[in-house]
Amino acid sequence: MARHSTAPLHIAAESHREALLPNGVLGMLIFILTEIMLFAGLISAFVIWKAGAPTWPPAGQPRLPFEETAVNTLALLASGVLLHVAYRTYRTDRARAERPLVLAVLLGAAFVLFQGMEWVALIREGLTLTSSTLGSFFYLIIGIHALHAVVALGFLVQAWIRLRGGWLAQSQLAAFCVLWYFVVGVWPILYGVVYL
Repeated sequence: MARHSTAPLHIAAESHREALLPNGVLGMLIFILTEIMLFAGLISAFVIWKAGAPTWPPAGQPRLPFEETAVNTLALLASGVLLHVAYRTYRTDRARAERPLVLAVLLGAAFVLFQGMEWVALIREGLTLTSSTLGSFFYLIIGIHALHAVVALGFLVQAWIRLRGGWLAQSQLAAFCVLWYFVVGVWPILYGVVYL
């Protein structure tokens, strides 16, 4: 006959370790890594094509408005700084974080609006997706960035709504900030490669 032990089973207690990064931030960082690869591929293709072109920019194409876009770039960079201020303020005083968050959203929206106006002007001057390789690359690369900016602005508006309602978690704001920092951080590279 087998003897059964009556001693209680000891189950390992669950560990209550704090995560290094909130899940939302980690997920956003993984997404950003894939987007970095996307932009790296597009920039590489553009640089290779530009280097092999007999003349650049192609004849008959308008000059890209790098002076006006430089001012717009400053607005986007200021937006990133204001969002950083909003995040740091949020950690100590949630109510005071609303103002820099709103200003960051407004500057980001102004950036997107002025980029749209730039596109309309360039299309009128003859730069289209099919007018040249410059047009194709310009609208592809800058358009994908614009799409990222619009989506990220949507998240920031959502953060503002949640902040006003009193139910914005710091981890949510952190994840939204990561996406906006990517939009802000990749833009000077795109500006330098495509516009200059």
